[in-house]
Amino acid sequence: MKDKFILELNEVGINDVETVGGKNASLGEMMQHLASLGINIPNGFVVTVAAYRKFLEYNNLESTITHIINSIDYDNIESLRRGGQQVRLLLENGRFPKEMSEVIIKAYEKLSSDYNQEFTDVAVRSSATAEDLPDASFAGQQETFLNVRGPASLMDAVRNCIASLFTDRAISYRQSFGYDHFSIGLSVCVQKMVRSDLGSSGVAFSLDTESGFKDVVIINGSFGLGEMVVQGAILPDEFIVFKPTLKDGYNSIIEKKLGVKDKMMVYGDKADERVKIIPTETGFQNRFCLSDATVIQLSDWIVKIEEYYTKIKNRWTPMDVEWAFDGLSKELFIVQARPETIHSQTNHRKITEYEIRKNPKEQKILLTGIAVGDKIGSGKANILYSLDKRVIEGHEFNDGDILVTDMTDPDWEPIMKKASAIITNKGGRTCHAAIVARELGVPAIVGCGNATKILQEGDEVTASCAEGETGYIYEGIIDYLTTEYNLDNLPVIDTKIMLNVASPSMCFKFSHLPNCGVGLAREEFIINNYIQIHPLALMHHKELNDSLLTKEIEKRIFGYDNEEDFFIKKLSYGIAKIGAAFYPNPVIVRFSDFKTNEYYNLLGGNHFEPHEENPMIGWRGASRYYSDEYKAAFGLECKAIKIVREEMGLDNVVVMIPFCRTVEELIKVKEVMREFGLERGKNNLELYLMAEVPSNIILADEFAKHIDGFSIGSNDLTQLTLGLDRDSSLVAHLYNERNPAVKQMISKLICAAKRNGVKVGICGQGPSDFPDFAQFLVREGIDSISLTPDSVIKTIKAIATFEQ
Repeated sequence: MKDKFILELNEVGINDVETVGGKNASLGEMMQHLASLGINIPNGFVVTVAAYRKFLEYNNLESTITHIINSIDYDNIESLRRGGQQVRLLLENGRFPKEMSEVIIKAYEKLSSDYNQEFTDVAVRSSATAEDLPDASFAGQQETFLNVRGPASLMDAVRNCIASLFTDRAISYRQSFGYDHFSIGLSVCVQKMVRSDLGSSGVAFSLDTESGFKDVVIINGSFGLGEMVVQGAILPDEFIVFKPTLKDGYNSIIEKKLGVKDKMMVYGDKADERVKIIPTETGFQNRFCLSDATVIQLSDWIVKIEEYYTKIKNRWTPMDVEWAFDGLSKELFIVQARPETIHSQTNHRKITEYEIRKNPKEQKILLTGIAVGDKIGSGKANILYSLDKRVIEGHEFNDGDILVTDMTDPDWEPIMKKASAIITNKGGRTCHAAIVARELGVPAIVGCGNATKILQEGDEVTASCAEGETGYIYEGIIDYLTTEYNLDNLPVIDTKIMLNVASPSMCFKFSHLPNCGVGLAREEFIINNYIQIHPLALMHHKELNDSLLTKEIEKRIFGYDNEEDFFIKKLSYGIAKIGAAFYPNPVIVRFSDFKTNEYYNLLGGNHFEPHEENPMIGWRGASRYYSDEYKAAFGLECKAIKIVREEMGLDNVVVMIPFCRTVEELIKVKEVMREFGLERGKNNLELYLMAEVPSNIILADEFAKHIDGFSIGSNDLTQLTLGLDRDSSLVAHLYNERNPAVKQMISKLICAAKRNGVKVGICGQGPSDFPDFAQFLVREGIDSISLTPDSVIKTIKAIATFEQ
């Protein structure tokens, strides 16, 4: 078998890597063992490693190539480019032995016949024998050629695949890892094309690519052939699916983001033009490239592929998959699958946190994009538009420079590994620049739009990926702090530690911290950052005769059925992402608690919000929910929670009512919740009360009859107990959660909760800032303490000292 030039794809398997390379072995393995589960793999055949080695021998190339490679100065990019070009030219001009070309063409003719075509369209993909080694990932370094037709074009494509084993990046990569260039063999897969030029395609991972969170599938996709996604030429649509509830049969899509799909790759219409790039029609740009049903189907396949490889490798094996949806047959296909090689080898018990020392709000933000990784890098901006010799001749790229460019491809790797950070105009989380940046451990901010215009050559800038899914490019060199923790060395404590999580974008990262769930997830953050529109403005903008508002709202709701669908889905995705990150532990979601001045600042809020002299103690929290003016908007929040719990299956989500002044208010809010489908106790729904008004403590026994737990909001409780506005500089010095009056209020509530058999925790800032305050809470017998993520380690240590 190993000496054959040609093998059918379904003849090979995972043990044949040395014969057919990693990708082909994986495709064959799936055809043999996963097709029975309904997973479609396009048919094809393999040109083996034996054929590659015979090609080298027949053209007597090994000694010449060795001489060229040994002559390269690997510190000089031009030397590498010249050497690589010489090697590839030798291979591209090589000839196939007659018996080899005949057997390849015969296999192609058979494949064409199977599809009732004289010359069928095929994808010709490279597959190396060393793609996924423990200490290096060689994947993505070789070429793929799409829509190849006819024997002559096929043989050219196979020859060019062989030449791509010696791209500049591949040569440099092997050299840096100390691999012999001829110990690695190349195989070529000739596979029936999926007509995704008439459908959609993309990539998917069976884990979160930034945090390594295990329980999600991340799908990126666009209309047309998948190279646009892989190359980073467009910002793709993104879907996140939660694995545990997917397995239970729920519609477990916990996030959808509409990309900027302004271009697509399709079949060429000329004899010498295999593919071409065309503008995407507006109607397609403004809709998702996959239906929800197809997203679920694809996610189910990816989970099954991961489970299969985990079983045969006897260790957790997350997968990196390329998929395609055929616009003609309306069928989904997997066209590549390989093990993910970064997070699967990362010890998430060891955590390194990166934090800008100065207040980021005081820094000038030059532009933003999609953060890749969680590091921070700074240096001088070095702007490159291309690697063309005419452009870079005399243009030095120094170690520690920040690479600023439109987008990258594999040839950029020698420069990328010298960069302290990478910034691109284009691309998404799974584009080439993002994938290579993760491999290299370099922070990258992709999809910035106009970085090459905003930044100037030589500008000193800082690129921060440490603040969530948005990457920030700051003016100047900013100091930052790194802190390393080993979670295995933390003491064990009896008190339940929960987290305060504001941003859904950070929740997967925070899930690695020791926790018993989330004590406070604020809806306001999701509404303010992801929706940005006043809910009543969404529902009634057409009645306001505000054409600018209507135009802006209609632009923002692209991809959703209508305004209400936009609000409910956006809110549900934000809540679901946090719920999924900490599943099955409880996640306490507080209903919106904007004050009137904060609601006013949302888009369209000026049409609906009154002016209040003191919004802090005005129309906020519970008093809004049952009011005639706001009840319908609160209903949208209830519907979002209902979707998260009942359609997505995240029944660990608990709801909490903020700023509820009287027991009568609490009863009214519960009635409105029931009207919109949320009822305490139904489907195990728990209801908490934010204890932040003195009346909540004074009447705790009465409030306790209608809820499952209290969560102490020590920030507002301190203000209202001491009668001060902490935002006023004149009295701010009096603000202190550790004031005896505040501590007495908290003690009384804990006693009342215990007396009534309901849970009691705290989610205010106090225990995060003051370890001695956390010790006081433990002494009083609090059930749980919810902390800001940056204070978890120090607070656990403080509590452990007290408990001992």
